[in-house]
Amino acid sequence: MKRWKKLSLMLVVFILVSQVPFAYRRYQLGRLNAVIQVLNAERRILDSNNRFVEYRGVVHVHSFLGGHSSGNFAEIISGAQANQLQFVIMTEHLEKDFNTAEMTLKGIHGGILFVSGNEVSATNGDRVLMIPGLAGSADGLSTKQIMATAKASGSISIIAYPEEFQSWDADGYTGVEVYNVYTNARRINPLIALFDTLWSHRSYPDLLFANFYQRPNESLKKWDEALTHRRLTATAGNDAHANVGISLNDYAGHTLLGLRLDPYETSFHLVRLHVLVPKDKGLDTGSLLQAIATGHCFIGFDLFTDTSGFSFAAENPGEAKIQGDEITLRKETHLKVSTPVSSRIVLFKDGNIVLDEDGLSSKQFLVTERGVYRVEVYLPQLGKPIGEEPWIISNPIYVR
Repeated sequence: MKRWKKLSLMLVVFILVSQVPFAYRRYQLGRLNAVIQVLNAERRILDSNNRFVEYRGVVHVHSFLGGHSSGNFAEIISGAQANQLQFVIMTEHLEKDFNTAEMTLKGIHGGILFVSGNEVSATNGDRVLMIPGLAGSADGLSTKQIMATAKASGSISIIAYPEEFQSWDADGYTGVEVYNVYTNARRINPLIALFDTLWSHRSYPDLLFANFYQRPNESLKKWDEALTHRRLTATAGNDAHANVGISLNDYAGHTLLGLRLDPYETSFHLVRLHVLVPKDKGLDTGSLLQAIATGHCFIGFDLFTDTSGFSFAAENPGEAKIQGDEITLRKETHLKVSTPVSSRIVLFKDGNIVLDEDGLSSKQFLVTERGVYRVEVYLPQLGKPIGEEPWIISNPIYVR
């Protein structure tokens, strides 16, 4: 055999062998998808709290207004409708010459509540989500000044990218974005992502997320440390930009040929914030932001099975509370966890695991010590590695 033929044959063999892992990963995504379908069919809501109504939505969304994105309002509304969301919180980047928070989506569109906000950068590089957004410029403001501005304007402020945040001693912030899709995605090897996309994007565009999803260990650690001396709501950031992919456009900006890997419809499916609003209030901007400020919400990775119906509550002879609340330690103080499907329930006290049990859809825990208690829920049925990563992250109950 001639040398060039041998080299060609070796190249073909190498290419085929190199694709085996990606073919297998596509097979694994197919199996994961099948299990998810079964789990969604098995969902049961065991402990419905009649005092609250649960609404689901997404936080940290960008459009074309603040750069970094070409996504338009129609695409955002359509993506939210496709995911049956009840709210979307916009967090536009600031622009020097116009007010992006004022110009972005707000109010009811397509039956969905939109709340306008901004992602603001401080002089030291700290980034904060202000909701509602900033009326003026934030140029030259420190983190403490941004927090003060948010408080003065009645906005809530959420620490974005906590692994990079420096000003933990600042006062006034409401919450911390313990999970961010973009931060997680930065761990991806671009070459591996390319071949995963070629093999699996057509069949499982959403589940490609499973190839890189990991528990945000460092952010959760920082949150647990902060909870020892202040109340702080955990949120998740979709950080949706709809700007990952390739395209060929005409002079008018119309796409002639292309592939977008993170359309809003996909981004809004990955992780959501579920908020609990008192039944007598209904959902509007005020009740939504109040629920987030008080921690009456939880993070659900709904891609892996709908988390709606999860409950984390506390009771004693004189009080009934939900996540985000304080409760007095008395003789018969119990924490109650309820999940829509059989799962592994992990209870934390002051950042340390005090209970870890599998095969449960409900659990009652007798509290004997004061502390900050929160829950993470896992689905081992999904197999490794996804079954080892959180499906639900609750907000805390403060036992005083």
